[in-house]
Amino acid sequence: MRRQQLRAEGGAALLLAMLVLTLVATLAASMVWQQQRAVQIEAAERARAQAGWILTGALDWARLILREDARSGGADHLGEPWAVPLAEARLSSFLAVDRDNSADATLDAFLSGSIVDAQSRYNLRNLIDGEGKLVPGEVEVLQRLCESAGAAAGTAALISRGLLQSIGAARPDLAETPLAPRRIEQLVWLGVDAALIPALHEVLVLLPQRTPVNLNTASAVVLAAVVDKLDSGSAESLVARRERQPFRALTDAQQLLPQGVTLEASRVGVASSHFEVSGRLRLEDRVVEERSLLERRGNGGSAEIVVLARERRSAMVETTGSERLTPLR
Repeated sequence: MRRQQLRAEGGAALLLAMLVLTLVATLAASMVWQQQRAVQIEAAERARAQAGWILTGALDWARLILREDARSGGADHLGEPWAVPLAEARLSSFLAVDRDNSADATLDAFLSGSIVDAQSRYNLRNLIDGEGKLVPGEVEVLQRLCESAGAAAGTAALISRGLLQSIGAARPDLAETPLAPRRIEQLVWLGVDAALIPALHEVLVLLPQRTPVNLNTASAVVLAAVVDKLDSGSAESLVARRERQPFRALTDAQQLLPQGVTLEASRVGVASSHFEVSGRLRLEDRVVEERSLLERRGNGGSAEIVVLARERRSAMVETTGSERLTPLR
């Protein structure tokens, strides 16, 4: 009887020891996981902060380039330094790395970017005049651009009506007023098919104020739509001609047009004041992209480069034979 009691007590002690060991192992595993998670969060936050500072520096560099370009004044064209895109390159190639700081030199960080003339596309703000009313001639321009993008027949009318209700004078009751879009992607708010946005983005832009299209940077499709009676062949000829010699004034381009085609200064020009700056930083397994809209006010040494809007997007890089971006939430 005594022996059985001892065996029962020994089994209970062993079971208690196993429970204690399991509890300790669980707590230890939980502490290790929390520590690893904290390290991951700290690394992600540090990478985010580093990417933000680097992209801010890249934006400042773009502003400097545009400010220096303003010193020369005159026309803006694709042969100027601001129009040369930056291909993806290791960040350390831009920095004077100290030999004693080899850790940063081996950092897997790659930077790329570009400056694009926002006035190379048709500005939807041109649809609304100073009194908040639709301009019939501009609606016809939008119709031609929508047709070139393969949009449905009623897309131009849908966009015009939505912009008139959101930013024009003829607005219905406030509760029914659609939210005014600020980017082409937001035209879906007005009922535009989301699948059509990439094609529209190639020919349309939304800027804070009315702007002419730049003859030196616009595509032949945009030029043929903006200039009344200009056929696609003549538009292609203008594009080919400016590649050899940029237009310094509207008269330079007017001489090349067929009889009956007139360039209007309200629709086209040879200089630009709005630019889009895109930056992309690939830092190890993370990618941060930023797009900014800049306005250049004035010319010469007193020119001011103002940031009108900034948008940043983060993503993770998954390598499964090919690179794929997964947006972070």
